[in-house]
Amino acid sequence: MNEIICPHCKKVFKVDEAGFADILKQVRDHRFEEEIQQRLALAEKEKENAVKLAEANLRNSLQENLVKKDKEIIALQAKNEQDLSLQLAEKTAEIAEMLSKIEKAELETKLKVTEAVQKIEKERDTLANDLKTKELEKQNLESSLKHQYSTELQSKDAIIKYKDEEIARVKDMKLKLSTKMIGETLEQHCEIEFNKLRATAFQKSYFEKDNDSKLGSKGDFIYKENDDSGNEIISIMFEMKNEGDETATKKRNEDFFKELDKDRTEKKCEYAVLVSLLEADSELYNSGIVDVSHKYNKMYVVRPQFFIPIITLLRNAAMNSMQYKSELALVRSQNIDITNFEDKMNTFKDGLARNFELSSRKFKEAIDSIDKTIKDLEKTKVTLLSSENHLRLASEKTEDLTIRKLTYNNPTMKAKFDDLLDKTKIE
Repeated sequence: MNEIICPHCKKVFKVDEAGFADILKQVRDHRFEEEIQQRLALAEKEKENAVKLAEANLRNSLQENLVKKDKEIIALQAKNEQDLSLQLAEKTAEIAEMLSKIEKAELETKLKVTEAVQKIEKERDTLANDLKTKELEKQNLESSLKHQYSTELQSKDAIIKYKDEEIARVKDMKLKLSTKMIGETLEQHCEIEFNKLRATAFQKSYFEKDNDSKLGSKGDFIYKENDDSGNEIISIMFEMKNEGDETATKKRNEDFFKELDKDRTEKKCEYAVLVSLLEADSELYNSGIVDVSHKYNKMYVVRPQFFIPIITLLRNAAMNSMQYKSELALVRSQNIDITNFEDKMNTFKDGLARNFELSSRKFKEAIDSIDKTIKDLEKTKVTLLSSENHLRLASEKTEDLTIRKLTYNNPTMKAKFDDLLDKTKIE
């Protein structure tokens, strides 16, 4: 919206863009016509002024020339009539030439005015045509944009409708499936993908469902492969997990790692692989094969499209190390006694280490007890030395004790000691 102030009443009123553009167009057309009229009037006025100026200059010049010629004629009349006629003829010719120049100047002025008017009219027509062209372009652009927007809107509506129908169909299909059926659908998909390549790439492989639940739980599939000597090349425990979009509690892949590792250990499989459609928006699990060995040893999480590639990668890696496994199995089969000896030796070492640890612990406790006793004896020694010092001081004080010191400032005791001394002397 645009605000416009009335120049007369100073009232502010608002108009929309279309009304404002219409008012602006009217003002521009009006100003354009006024400017053309002003330029035409100015050109006409300049023409009239130029003509009047030329006529005035010519009249002044003629008057001056006439006055001059009259004087000359009067002066010449007295001399020679024939010379006067000749001069009059010459002056007449000059006058005629001047009149011709005036007419020529008028024609040139008129021509210039006409050219200026034509130029202005041409500019006006050009501006008018440009304005019409812009209006047509604007209308064409508006119609084109409206048509394009309408087409895109219809296309988007059709796409949205198709997607809504597809989403509703998929949701309806998933709602009809139970959680067990969803899992079985993923298991069937993986089994079908493996069976497609079983006859060509996995002829000696074992790939069957894990039906052994004696230990309390079981995985979904076990893959194993042995060489011609019966040595195991690779073994994988597979678990397939999926859930419907309408499931109340969304599960995470990590929720199944512990159970999968337990199943792998119980069934003595080397690797554990979780084929999962959980956490569909996770960039980590959507990026490819995810190694989670930092949590559980030799465990991977893959999407269904990486089911065959993970088997191929692990199988190729196992085949590369198969030579070392064969040599190790041969050595173990030929040196069973050595292995038992090593086991006994390791058992003896473990017992010896345990006994040594217990002995070291008891020895340390005895040393600590001795250190504690030594500290107590040191304290007793310090106490006895301190007592000896006190006894020495007491002895010194005893030796320093005399009758004179005892009777000093004590007349009663002094008198009794004096009597005692006198009696001793008498006896």
